[in-house]
Amino acid sequence: MARQHRLSGMAAATFALLAAAAGTALAQERSFDSFVSITPIYQGNADLDRGGEARMTGLATRLGTSTDFGGGTRAGINLIYDYYDFGTTAPVAFSSISPWDKVQRYGAAFPVTSRFGDDWVLGVAPSVEWFKENGARSSDALTWGATFSAVRLYPGGNRLGLGLAAFDRIEDTSFLPFLIVDWRLGDRWRLINPLPSGPTGGAGLELDYRFDGGWSLGLGFAMREYRFRLAENGPTPNGIGEERLVPVFLRATFDMSPSIALHAYAGVGTGGRLRVEDPSGNLLREDDLGNTPLFGLTLIGRF
Repeated sequence: MARQHRLSGMAAATFALLAAAAGTALAQERSFDSFVSITPIYQGNADLDRGGEARMTGLATRLGTSTDFGGGTRAGINLIYDYYDFGTTAPVAFSSISPWDKVQRYGAAFPVTSRFGDDWVLGVAPSVEWFKENGARSSDALTWGATFSAVRLYPGGNRLGLGLAAFDRIEDTSFLPFLIVDWRLGDRWRLINPLPSGPTGGAGLELDYRFDGGWSLGLGFAMREYRFRLAENGPTPNGIGEERLVPVFLRATFDMSPSIALHAYAGVGTGGRLRVEDPSGNLLREDDLGNTPLFGLTLIGRF
């Protein structure tokens, strides 16, 4: 079954890493460029349309490094581990039983970018991840694919590009084009993609304003989707769970040093939906999720 979806999981993170790598490929003083980030997430209570409530807390971690191979080419590896604790109260659409509980995601992406001429950076990032509720088989939780990008370089450090994410995602194949943007609108204003390691994911747009003293403020939206294999001993044995959400957020960033930054997020998740499918990907139950408060912190260090 092939469908178009919001970018999810590793796809969202990988496309934003490609966007960042396109800039890094221009001029990198260090042969190795590495980062680590940690993001606690709180997604508050939200009403389900047919009755009940849903919420989530989580922790997302990222670790990556890349190196310069010469000739304008960089390649690296990025590791991901996430832990989410979902909770529901009397969800009528799911027979008043929580459709899933604790979920883990882990995997790796391998971004490669190469500069062509003076104006273009091309990228590809194959990736593989496992996304599953505790008690599900890892062999049934595989998501794999790649993102492809082409970024045009403009004067003043501006970048604009297009990409395509193609993924086999647990009984579903998805293809989705996306926009890569980093465009100065003045001395202090930029239009960018959201931080990939943040609580919203990198698939969206953000308007950024930079103050003096290492502070910046952003307003944006993103498109987020989690799709994972359900536990063998749960309400839908070996089924598939899915949560979709469109976070609209405000971000405040403080650059603590040239290599360490703290990002604080506050916003609301809109357009949410919970969905349960059978082991083959056929819809069993779903319900709309009301607006939900969303908060997060991301501490990121580069070395």
